[in-house]
This record gives sequence, C-alpha cells and structure tokens, in this order.
Amino acid sequence: MQTNLADFIKHTKEGQEADAILRNCVHCGFCTATCPTYQLLGDELDGPRGRIYLIKQVLEGKAATRKTQLHLDRCLTCRNCESTCPSGVQYGRLVDIGRGIVEKQVQRPMAERIVRRVLKETLPRKWLFTPAMKAGQLVRPMLPKALQNKVPVAHAAGVWPVRQHARSMLLLDGCVQPAMSPNINAATARVLDALGVQLMVAPKAGCCGAIRHHMNDHDGALDDVRRNIDAWWPHVEAGAEAIVMTASGCGSMVKDYGHLLAHDPAYAERAQRITELTKDLSEIMPAFEQELVRKLAGKISKRVAYHPPCTLQHGQQIRGKVEGVLRAAGVDVSLCADSHLCCGSAGTYSVLQPELSYQLRDNKLNNLQATKPDMIVSANIGCLTHLQSGTDTPVRHWIELIDSALQQAH
Repeated sequence: MQTNLADFIKHTKEGQEADAILRNCVHCGFCTATCPTYQLLGDELDGPRGRIYLIKQVLEGKAATRKTQLHLDRCLTCRNCESTCPSGVQYGRLVDIGRGIVEKQVQRPMAERIVRRVLKETLPRKWLFTPAMKAGQLVRPMLPKALQNKVPVAHAAGVWPVRQHARSMLLLDGCVQPAMSPNINAATARVLDALGVQLMVAPKAGCCGAIRHHMNDHDGALDDVRRNIDAWWPHVEAGAEAIVMTASGCGSMVKDYGHLLAHDPAYAERAQRITELTKDLSEIMPAFEQELVRKLAGKISKRVAYHPPCTLQHGQQIRGKVEGVLRAAGVDVSLCADSHLCCGSAGTYSVLQPELSYQLRDNKLNNLQATKPDMIVSANIGCLTHLQSGTDTPVRHWIELIDSALQQAH
C-alpha cells in the first residue's frame, strides 16, 4: 500500500511505525472473512481493510469525523485479522495509533465522555473497584439485568499456600480479576504449590495498562507499565523464573511492554526483560504434564467446552496448550464451531458497544452449548464474566478445574 503521511505524524515514532504497517497491506481482504463485526454488519468500514483505509486517510491529513470514530470504536481489537493476514499486517498496533489520533480530532458526546472517563479511572484502581464490586454483589438480585451481567456471583478465594519452594515465579494479581473472581489466582497458587513452585505477588503492581491503553489514554497506560516494572524488578533480580499471567488480556499487554517503552531510555532494557519473562499460565503448565497425569488421570469426569480468548489465540498466538494440559489431566475437552471468533467481551467493549457484544456472546454460547458441556472454561476474566451472563452452565477459568481435582485427589 502506497502512503504519503502528513507532516504532523510523518517524523514521529508512531508515524514511522504506522507507515511500515500500512505498506505491508496488499488489500487482499482475507481479513474480512474472520472479522466478527464485518460478519455481523456486512459493512466494509466495519472490517479490518476498511478501517485500515480510514486510518490511512487520517494519517495522510484528511480530517477525522464522528463516522470515522464510530467505525474504529466498533472494532473489538480481537486481532483475528492478524492470524488470517498472509502479509503479517500488525493491525492491532495500527488501530491503537489511529484511534489515538482520531480521539484528539473528534470530540465525543458528553455522555460517552463521562462513561469512558469513569471506566478508565475506576477499573484500573483496585481500591475503588473492589469495594464497588463487593457492594454490587451484596445487592446483585436487586440490580437491573444489564448490571447483573457485569457483577458475577461472589465466590470465595480459598486458602493461599504459604509453603516456600526453591523455584519461584511472580504473578500479576491484576485490577478487576481479584474482585470479580478471586479464586482464579488463589487456585493458580495452589496448583503450582502442589507442583513445587512458589507463586509471589508484588504488592505495588496493579493494572497491566490495557484498559487505559485501549481507551486511548496512552500516557496513563505507560504510567501503569512503569509502575509494574518498578514493582517486579527486585523480584526479577532475585531470580524469579517467570511472570505468570492468569488473564490472557493482561498477558497480551505485558508481553508488549518492550515495544511500548522501546524509546524510553530509563525503562527500555528492563521492559524488554519483563516481556521475555512474561508467560501465560498455559505456557507454564505443559512442563508439569507428567505430574498431572500421575495425580489426576481418570479423576475428572466433566465434559468441558473450552473457549480460547482472542488475546490468547490471536494476541499471543498461543493455541492448543490449554487443551493439551486439560487432556493430560484426563479432561474430556472440546472446542466449539468457530472457536476462532470473539465472544464479544473485549475489555470494556461489552459496556461501550452492548448490542454488538451481546450478539457475539449469544452466537458463541450457541456454539459452545452445542457440544453439550457440563462446564465451559476459558482463560480471561472478561470472557468468563461475559459468557456466564448468558448461560446457566458454569463458566470457570480452566485452572480452577485443575485445582478442584487436585484438592479432591487429596
């Protein structure tokens, strides 16, 4: 694709990156076949190729409009198009750049500005979000359905192991997950403890930065990134083997720290080291498959449907590992039809684009339920909460299934 970037962006690092990405695009349109919003709406401008044209026009100096903003807003940033693209176009990075520029050029309606401000100021701050979530859970039966969908039923976290082991890893506790589903991280700690690994949390680490980053507050996101690096670095120097992610959305973001801070001389080297150490839980567990077979083979009788989050299969390009771990543990696990498509959660998307989000949720649940599962499992807190809002079938993080079986085995 030929480009002629405008002077305001041409010589910036964002402009140079966007220019390189645009030049890789060959207009083939393969991406439209796997774009969830294009499938629902049938509008070229609601598919990756159309959005690329819109971003290109803005980068070349054409003024962005409210219509431009709406088409970019409707993108889930699922990055399915990246998995499909034969030319390796890094669409996710391009749309982040494009959205940031459009946000500066087009003022949103007041109601939108308020909602977005509340989301990006509340969700990343545990001291605000956790008490709000607990209050919501106390009065959940009285809440309207739209709010009930965002407030999961409270589940106890259980005991966090205190044994020390020669091997240690860090865990990103996160911002919303500890309040919405505290058992996920506790279950991870118990499973790794049973396998001889101590899991530690750095108290000063918090939101990975994804919420602010994908809502165009790039400076605020980088503040989150730098805070986490500072919090983790003493543990890294002390020999932590890995930084474990139990939410694939966070993992996708943290694995991008090296890129995001590549131009920051004070943080570039450490950020790259953090990227190298960051592992999704599904990347850690295969090393323990033989131990899981010994402990659990034949002890899990549930039929399970697995929903691979977009941030895992497209963002991190990790496929097959969760299913492999579950099968090694003796689980009857299956993928549903169109397992490559987004469930509609996509961070704050289910709040900001509810109509499209719920259409995608219902399509996904229809396919998952067709496998006749006893339980649905996934690997990202947003997917878990969103899917559970539309079904009575239990929806859990896959590590909770392993944890439950290990406890029963004892």
